Amino acid sequence: MCGIIGVLSKDSVSERIFDGLSRLEYRGYDSAGIATIHDNSIHKRRSEGKLQSLKSILEKDPIQGYTGIGHTRWATHGSPTYHNAHPHTTDRVAVVHNGIIENYQTLKDNLIQNGVVFSSETDTEVVVHLIDQELRNGKTPELAVQKTLSQLEGAFALAIVFSQDPKILIGARRGSPLVVGIDENNLFLGSDAWALAPWTQKICYLEEDDVVVMKNDDVNFSYTIFSGEGKIVSRPLKNLNLATGAASKGVYSHFMLKEIFEQPQTLSDTFLALIDEKTFETRIELPIDFTKHHSRILLVACGSSYYASLTAKYWFEKYARIPCEVELASEFRYRDPVLTENDICIFVSQSGETSDTLAALNLAKAKNCSTLAIVNVPESSMARAADYCILTLAGPEIGVASTKAFTAQLAVLCVLGLKIAEQRACLDKQNLFEYFKELLHLPKLVTHVLQDVSVFDALGQRLSMASDILFIGRGTNYPVALEGALKLKEISYIHAEAYAAGELKHGPIALVDKTIPLIAISPNDNWFEKTSSNIQEVASRGAPIIMLTNDLEFTLDCRDFCKILLPKTGSLNNCFIYTVAMQCIAYYTALHKGTDVDQPRNLAKSVTVE
Repeated sequence: MCGIIGVLSKDSVSERIFDGLSRLEYRGYDSAGIATIHDNSIHKRRSEGKLQSLKSILEKDPIQGYTGIGHTRWATHGSPTYHNAHPHTTDRVAVVHNGIIENYQTLKDNLIQNGVVFSSETDTEVVVHLIDQELRNGKTPELAVQKTLSQLEGAFALAIVFSQDPKILIGARRGSPLVVGIDENNLFLGSDAWALAPWTQKICYLEEDDVVVMKNDDVNFSYTIFSGEGKIVSRPLKNLNLATGAASKGVYSHFMLKEIFEQPQTLSDTFLALIDEKTFETRIELPIDFTKHHSRILLVACGSSYYASLTAKYWFEKYARIPCEVELASEFRYRDPVLTENDICIFVSQSGETSDTLAALNLAKAKNCSTLAIVNVPESSMARAADYCILTLAGPEIGVASTKAFTAQLAVLCVLGLKIAEQRACLDKQNLFEYFKELLHLPKLVTHVLQDVSVFDALGQRLSMASDILFIGRGTNYPVALEGALKLKEISYIHAEAYAAGELKHGPIALVDKTIPLIAISPNDNWFEKTSSNIQEVASRGAPIIMLTNDLEFTLDCRDFCKILLPKTGSLNNCFIYTVAMQCIAYYTALHKGTDVDQPRNLAKSVTVE
């Protein structure tokens, strides 16, 4: 959520700050703004809505300055208005903030009693006035920030500039990520490395409670990092090789469509990192012992990652014969779960910064559980905090609705499940050989699904007229149905619900009528006949039926029946194939509905605050 850019340079910074904000659009936002320091004054431009509005303002009324900060805001405290947009300022200080200051109301009340007048509804403005008061009392910028941070409760990433000290930029983090970028003639701050990729490949990740003080002394650019205890510390520099081309849609209308079509490659990259294509053996080296008699696996995640984890439960229990529970991170962390040292906790997150999942990981570590993170960002907080990490190798994902990151998570979880089965001697080498061979063939099958998307386009046009849609599936395709309903809700704003097909008669079938389409995921597998019966039950009540299957012979005598044929494959690959089809259905439905596919309303790419 939200995005931060800070630049300290020998050259004008406003254009680069705006470019950095453009690269952070994928995180989700509803307003934006920039502030620079020029002639010992703060110059600020803000706007509601998308960055194009801010761009128009900057074109009409540009700002100068060699030091500046920018922000894309996703509203939490206060509605998405001009006055609530960041940066927030006084005549001495400008601040941008990701996160939530939990004790802001108490701090605000005290400030008001001291005569401070607020101009916004945000929690962030409290930070601005606290720093301003310390500056008025003669504190240096460093001490003013230090004093202010000691009063804050909650999560934050902050970038701060000062009118009377135009060659200093301060950043601080607690609970929200913040990255330092280093170049010979520039220093940068960013919410993630992706935002800084065009300018530098030297990155330093701030750790919890770190404060970075950046300075330009007219000869050199320097930065100093202080720990939460105020001690000078060093954080390792990372040389990154992020593909800046991912910021372009290329020939595609939307990033989401581009990322759907990138899945054959991302799946291939992920599988080849995990499986030797010559020997069909896994490359994963497990430092965790899954053979303990009382061990169990807990998969903890949010959103789409939660549905990927639900799918993995089937694999872990079927192939590795190990008890597995799947937990919503937002519930797990507050439920006071019973954890033991024998428990193995796996945390799944695209960004590796999801606040609830990260908090759950820290809880598991405090209980001495073994922890494993599955993330798409190698230097994320979760990747660094967990005992062990496996990367999904999906590359930067710009569309808010997860596509390639989700299937890459499935890929890692599937191979991991088979590796655990091998460690526990539940599968012999021949079984593993066949399963790994099947997975390595998957990218070709996904390419086949995407060769002709006209059927999804036509179906999307029909579905765009619906108000409600039901999804059903069984086995590993039940979580796929859940994910399909989520995708449709996210980007088309059509109400959609997914159910295990066998649960229809336990209540949901009461919803069925001729206005509510049913999308049934029904490959010809062990559940085919039972799912077919469920489809018949719904069809007999007049609902339009869309059946995704690889069965050539199934027919249905009903008023409105559409069968979409997908490639035949083994049981492991089915959920991947049907997931890609679900993504295409959601995309084309939203396209025909005319919604903002890449940046759906009210949503952010990564949820870094509660």
